[in-house]
Amino acid sequence: MGRKFWITVTAVGFGLSAATSALADEMDWGSYQVGEKRSGYTFAKPETRAIQDDEFENPAFLWVDYGEELWDTVDGTEGKACASCHESASQSMAAVGTSYPVFAPELGKPINVEQRINQCRTERMGAEPWKWESRELLAMTIYVKNQSQGEPVNVVLSDELMPFYEKGEEFYNQRRGQLDMACSNCHVDFAGGQLRANILTQGQPNGFPTYRLKWQKVGSLHRRFRGCNKQVRAKPYANGSDEYVNLELFLTHRANGLPVETPSVRN
Repeated sequence: MGRKFWITVTAVGFGLSAATSALADEMDWGSYQVGEKRSGYTFAKPETRAIQDDEFENPAFLWVDYGEELWDTVDGTEGKACASCHESASQSMAAVGTSYPVFAPELGKPINVEQRINQCRTERMGAEPWKWESRELLAMTIYVKNQSQGEPVNVVLSDELMPFYEKGEEFYNQRRGQLDMACSNCHVDFAGGQLRANILTQGQPNGFPTYRLKWQKVGSLHRRFRGCNKQVRAKPYANGSDEYVNLELFLTHRANGLPVETPSVRN
């Protein structure tokens, strides 16, 4: 039943969007396209792209401003702020948005930016970790990644990372849920096609955390993972789970060469 539903919807939707997709393929997207890789920016409506491009109109810059405030805010038993150790974020954080997730030897697995922030808070500042999707963690993640805005994603796969990358790739291609769908069914097989009113993108993560017009707020990449899992009627994993960090590693490496857009705006 689930697979039949999927085939019916995508077959109709893909036909409806063929002309639009062909037109988009002919456009010069500049740095937003590297070979066959295309940022979600290139699938967005012109009005949405205009909001992202204007820092005064882009609502996610409220989180950038708050993150900058938090950077200099002392917290925890050690009497430190992020700036106490890292000083100027524009210099010390310049490559973070391009290179994470990275392998953490002390944990024996990869961690992403959100987890590194909370690790610093607990181990260096003596502060409580921020909850996932909290205003504070989203703001700090966006502020840190924004220091790499415009720079190409460049996740390097070390020997230590490869087993986790392969797990992420396996997750990406594994069918799941009542609709019996994998991530790749939408974002590879039918990228550029139309599902109801939405254009299916390649699912590139280079703009996260992103401001989604649907959410009317900023959200993390793992929130998007959970939403996709729910849409195929599969039980989602927890934010920050090993499964989602592995998937993030695979996807971010897949996006190598595309620019860091944080904070992007999506539908």
